[in-house]
Amino acid sequence: MGKLATIDIIIFLIYFVVVASYGLWIYKKKKSESTGSKDYFLAEGSLTWWAIGASLIASNISAEQFIGMSGEGFFVGIAVAAYEWIAALALIIIAVWFIPIYLKNKIYTMPQFLERRYNKSVSLIMAVFWLFLYVIVNLTSILYLGALAIDTLLGGEHLHGIMIALLLMALLIGLGGMKVIGYTDVIQVAVLIIGGFATVYMALQIVDQRINGAAVGNALAGFNTLINEAPQHFKLILEKPTTTTTTLEMPQNLEVQKYVVLPGLAMYFAGQWIVNLNYWGCNQYITQRALGADLKTARTGILFAGFLKLFMPVIVMLPGIAAYVLYSKGHLPGFNGVKDGAYSAILGFLPVGLKGLAIAALTAAIVASLAGKVNSISTIFTLDIYKKYLKTDATEIQMVRTGRWVIIIAMMVALAFTWTDVLGIGGEGGFTFIQKYTGFISPGVFAMFLLGMFWKRTTGTAALVGVILGFVLAIFFNSFAVGIFGKETWMYTAFTYEKLENGVVHTITEIPFLINMGWSFFITIIAMILISLAGPKVNPKAFAIDATMFKVDNRTLVLIVMTLLLLTALYVRFW
Repeated sequence: MGKLATIDIIIFLIYFVVVASYGLWIYKKKKSESTGSKDYFLAEGSLTWWAIGASLIASNISAEQFIGMSGEGFFVGIAVAAYEWIAALALIIIAVWFIPIYLKNKIYTMPQFLERRYNKSVSLIMAVFWLFLYVIVNLTSILYLGALAIDTLLGGEHLHGIMIALLLMALLIGLGGMKVIGYTDVIQVAVLIIGGFATVYMALQIVDQRINGAAVGNALAGFNTLINEAPQHFKLILEKPTTTTTTLEMPQNLEVQKYVVLPGLAMYFAGQWIVNLNYWGCNQYITQRALGADLKTARTGILFAGFLKLFMPVIVMLPGIAAYVLYSKGHLPGFNGVKDGAYSAILGFLPVGLKGLAIAALTAAIVASLAGKVNSISTIFTLDIYKKYLKTDATEIQMVRTGRWVIIIAMMVALAFTWTDVLGIGGEGGFTFIQKYTGFISPGVFAMFLLGMFWKRTTGTAALVGVILGFVLAIFFNSFAVGIFGKETWMYTAFTYEKLENGVVHTITEIPFLINMGWSFFITIIAMILISLAGPKVNPKAFAIDATMFKVDNRTLVLIVMTLLLLTALYVRFW
């Protein structure tokens, strides 16, 4: 296995055997209890709060975080941690206000929510669109970035073999259904956290050794060195560049590129909230873990995940900053400076034994996300398309069998798209690729869900217009607004910068995509309200909302307060 020592291989194999054995044990244990479709797709009533929380983290933290977010940490710094830290706050909102509505109305899939609240047309359109998004954007990026990272560690000659191996591992777990996924995710997240923190600890020691000349590296000294050597990488809020047009020769060129990805304070009033609330609250891939539980269990699990999110930047972002400091001081001679290679460059420093643990952690994140994603794809297709339109009299056994075939087909499609990186995921930058292209539909989808939950007057026509308008507006702001309205308006500021790719200089003019999302969402909301005002004062399909649904017990309140206090401390420290 290339550069891995025997002990590294043994550690990795132990991880594989433990996860596979535990998954098989769970499958056999639970199979005798229930074999229905809801049990297979949702693990109805089977997941504990800690299993839900762990599964949420394991499904969320994958290749795009380890590779993509470390890359953004290398390029931008701690500002990218906003995606993780605001997620903690978003999960509180989801747990308190969103989940009670789903559970009270017995919602099992997001298309089902849209059909119950609006109509079948909206539900079918979004079911097809979600399937396309999950397979073509999410599944492919997880697979490509993960395989690329592991391949780099093994010498760069095994990319396709690693892709196949990752899919086969995910297949073993995914075919077992949500129970197997949920409980194996507990092991996956434990390996992910232990391996992740071990990697960060060693990286900080290496920084202390290489930069300060310490004989035995000290992790705390290494962290202080990062702050001293790269103070600009420890600013949560990026300042708006003073110039809107730059070239490669200008020092402001990098500042503009960073601001376009993370537009300072403005993103907190625009797309950052839409990204997180849509991802955590209106996303089958995520909410599915809680939809089969009771309210107390679901809430606690979601809040537990939110608490863990506060610590994720240490694992997924800090290695990127360490790579930046080492690279800027000439201590990463084999690294070419491409941001998505930063995490792999750090792993190359790890000693024998720890490298195997780090690869196990990375593999755990990738496999958990792949398995969770294909389960969501399978759930939407089977429950919202196959059962409703293709075979309305399908038995429970036929639905489960269909779901398993969908998992296999989805993996084959993802493999076909990633075999030669048809989508250009590597060139865009993995984390940015996912956020940007998911962001095209997020404004309309989130507007449709938000008004559908909390405004009884919202109509099906408004929902259909909203999801289409949100997508059209996102495309408009991304590709056409600057050409029509210019670079500087009261709504936005566009930036022109130069970027060197494969020896070719590209001139790019764009509005920060988080700003695009904010305006797309705002205009879509206004349009949906105006259309709904022409309808009845109370839509007969509106959900009944009882204020008691949103009350929380003392234990839940304590967990919320703890999360908010820690989040406040982090923002005060790194503002």
